[in-house]
Amino acid sequence: MNWGDKRYHSLNYFLRGKFKSKVYKISLDAGFSCPNRDGKISSGGCIFCSERGSGDYAGDSRLTIHEQFDNIKRMMEKKWKEGKYIAYFQAYTNTYAPVEVLRQKYYEAVNEEGVVALAIATRPDCLQDDVLDLLEELSSKVYVWIELGLQTSNEETAVRINRGYTLDVFEDALRRLRSRGIDTVCHVIFGLPGETTSDMMETVRYLAGKDIQGIKLHLLHLMQNTPMVKLYEQGQLKFMEEEDYIELVCNAISILPPQVVIHRLTGDSPRALLIGPVWSLKKWEILNSIDSRMKEYDLYQGKFYKK
Repeated sequence: MNWGDKRYHSLNYFLRGKFKSKVYKISLDAGFSCPNRDGKISSGGCIFCSERGSGDYAGDSRLTIHEQFDNIKRMMEKKWKEGKYIAYFQAYTNTYAPVEVLRQKYYEAVNEEGVVALAIATRPDCLQDDVLDLLEELSSKVYVWIELGLQTSNEETAVRINRGYTLDVFEDALRRLRSRGIDTVCHVIFGLPGETTSDMMETVRYLAGKDIQGIKLHLLHLMQNTPMVKLYEQGQLKFMEEEDYIELVCNAISILPPQVVIHRLTGDSPRALLIGPVWSLKKWEILNSIDSRMKEYDLYQGKFYKK
């Protein structure tokens, strides 16, 4: 397999091949809520989710989409002079609003100069037919993908983290998205409370057998003011060690289908909010270690993939 200088199908490689240019994400906060926070499903939210709905690096929701986009674009242009853009609706649940509101927000973003793609993070239980109609309409104008926060295929863990939906809801949403030709990217978190290495690998195997086009592998971060802090204080949460995480990621990559695009191999949270693991702040060191480990053990994406 050949993905440039990587042993896996990276997002950067995929986007350069598709758009013949460097492509950057503009992370937006459209001011939406979440049914797992506003009482429709729960008022607590997923126990790991930050106060900003996992949008800690997104724009300021008090600003319009255009203002957020322009501010972030100007910052990026100081470092990179040329490129195209992905409008990324990141914070909270970005299909959780009347479709007329969604239409206005999405079109405000895709009409920005240089936007070639629209990425929308949401929940599988917030994809009604009128929303899918809108997404299908937009996909005729720009490249669209949906990000679903599965996190784990283990139903017991899903209850433990207060995910708020069952696996059959995810599978139904994936089927309906793919029937519209909409690419789907799934989030997985390694290190969730109570999960073993076997549990985490089983989630990756589960997704390897599904019709997904991308995956994000995250390390669990414990941040201040999240419900998970209580578990940590009670001794019910143990952080993964850096070496264990690197080994797990390498093994996970090796069982994924070669065509699945890997959007993320680790993540970072604001230093001021992070409780642990502290080693996660060394993002580039971790990524370099993953590259080195895969080369050392001759691992590559798809090596152990079984249809």
